[in-house]
Amino acid sequence: MTRNDVGIWVVVGALAGGWPLAGLAQDARPQALAKPSLSVVVVTPQMGNMPQKITANGNLAAWQEAIVGAEANGLKITEVRVNVGDRVQRGDVLAVLQADTLRAEFAQAEAALAEATASSQEAKAQAERARSLQQQGFISSAQLSQALSAEAASVARMQSARAMVQLQGVRLSQTQVLAPDAGVISARQATVGSVVGAGVELFRLIRQGRIEWRAEVTAAEIGRIQVGAPVHIKAASGQALQGKVRMIAPSVDAQTRNALVYVDLPAQTGSARAGMYAQGEIVLGQNQALTVPQTAVVVRDGFSYVYTVGADQKVSQLKVQIGRQSADRVEVMGGLKADARVVASGGAFLNHGDTVRVVEAASATQPASQ
Repeated sequence: MTRNDVGIWVVVGALAGGWPLAGLAQDARPQALAKPSLSVVVVTPQMGNMPQKITANGNLAAWQEAIVGAEANGLKITEVRVNVGDRVQRGDVLAVLQADTLRAEFAQAEAALAEATASSQEAKAQAERARSLQQQGFISSAQLSQALSAEAASVARMQSARAMVQLQGVRLSQTQVLAPDAGVISARQATVGSVVGAGVELFRLIRQGRIEWRAEVTAAEIGRIQVGAPVHIKAASGQALQGKVRMIAPSVDAQTRNALVYVDLPAQTGSARAGMYAQGEIVLGQNQALTVPQTAVVVRDGFSYVYTVGADQKVSQLKVQIGRQSADRVEVMGGLKADARVVASGGAFLNHGDTVRVVEAASATQPASQ
């Protein structure tokens, strides 16, 4: 028997005796199907309108702030009727100044007017008599001229006295410091007993209680903003406000290269106050964009990814560029095809190449089969 014949008999014997042939059995064993790691719902990216916005920061400020001071000079404050935060109407009395001296001067001016009026009436009567006598030839033309001159002078003195009464009346009215417009008192320097001079600031008034948001935007963004554009603002106090662009500054700051955008806010601003810091978004319009649910986007290592499901039920990790967000949708600016099958949620539990089981949206609420 040759060596080859012995080898053949050994193989035949091994098969008859049931000896395991490891290599042969492993090659013949059928490949087991990969078990799905997660049940997922897939969605298709959608085209929809997305708002175009500019995000900006800025401060809340008074729309217009009026400085209220005393017009009379050297008078003492006897009463202050308002405090910081009070709302006033146009013409309301804010403070009262001492008026004793001015009342006496006003009475004196009235007396002088009465005297001048009596003198004017007497001079007028004398002029009438002089005209009658001159017509009868009892007095000369020179005497008539003197009577008429005395009448004119008395009329002038009466008008001067009347003007003095009006002046003293104005000075007397200035002992009451009035609100020039409706609004809110934002500052007060007036104290009872202090002597004030003309023009000294006593109060500050936010006219009509209106405040505005002064947003800082870059020079490149100015041309995209239109007057009347809606604005969504969130103040540091947490108050959400809706405004409208009133004006864009005609110049750019030479140091920061930013420009101010003035945004009108409603009269009732809740907890928002002038001087607060606020963030906001200026809405420029809308355009078409490719969007996916926000839950479909997974952020890893500072990059955004989505997972797509292929025909073999395996997922692929795609790096995408994310843009604007609106409600529960996010814009995909690149890296994703419009007909891709995207995993709607749960991407954080997947890895590239995992096998998944696609289920309907109603079944997705059931526990996932691990």
